[in-house]
Amino acid sequence: MYGAIAANKRNTLLIMAAFIGLIGGVGWLVSLYYGDTSIAYWVIGGAAVYALVQYYAAGKLAVAMTGAKAIEKRDNPRLYRIVENLSITTGMPMPKVYMIEDPAPNAFATGRDPKHAIVAATTGIMDIMDDRELEAVMAHEMGHVQNYDIRVSMIAFGLVSAIGILSDIALRMMFFGGNNDNRNVHPVVLIIGIVLIVLAPVMAALIQAAVSRQREYLADATGAMTTRDSEGLARALEKLGSAAQPMRRQSTSTAHLFFSNPLKPGALSKLFSTHPPLEDRVARLRGNADKF
Repeated sequence: MYGAIAANKRNTLLIMAAFIGLIGGVGWLVSLYYGDTSIAYWVIGGAAVYALVQYYAAGKLAVAMTGAKAIEKRDNPRLYRIVENLSITTGMPMPKVYMIEDPAPNAFATGRDPKHAIVAATTGIMDIMDDRELEAVMAHEMGHVQNYDIRVSMIAFGLVSAIGILSDIALRMMFFGGNNDNRNVHPVVLIIGIVLIVLAPVMAALIQAAVSRQREYLADATGAMTTRDSEGLARALEKLGSAAQPMRRQSTSTAHLFFSNPLKPGALSKLFSTHPPLEDRVARLRGNADKF
């Protein structure tokens, strides 16, 4: 498990490098079009600043976008004590606990690191889960904190947003940037460049989805190891499969944070989903039950 945590920290750098490569590619294509290499440096610098701001602010933004409200032990002793006990078991700092008034059963974790972590649960998941299942769900969310998945998610979220904004700006500059008589760019290069700029946000979203799916499997394993109860988490996932419904306040930018996909299913939901299928997660938990 410690190796997995260390790998996640290394993967943070790799993910940043991949996204910065995409951002740099967008900047380079625009600088090629305008014949000014300094544009690429400004693009990379601006994206880095944007991602840094997102890194520190994304946790608060996620809470605001989901409508989550901070609670104390007196507000919901059941949820608070479960999180408190898991915090003691794992030896991690006690995260801030939030509740979301929503009948859709779900939960999420966010923040920069274990010292600045937030875990939240919906009223819907509190209603349908017994204590064993709820503990398993929150152990999964604490697993995201323990494995530094929350940091990876925040960085990926910030950079995906930056790539989307930059690609939009780049296309507007190339099409509406005024007279381009002095820009000696071969038409084929221009066409390829436009295609790459259009595809950059799609590629970024696919990278984010792939990373998030692996993090879900790892958090399942971590949660099962914490509680020594893989069956409790498997039961919780099965219950979600039969009772799952879209959340009232939906956002693709925060969907990857949740225990299960909070969005309404769509035609491309499987391709861009940040969550592996529930049945696959259940199969992995039961197939490896003797290892937890």
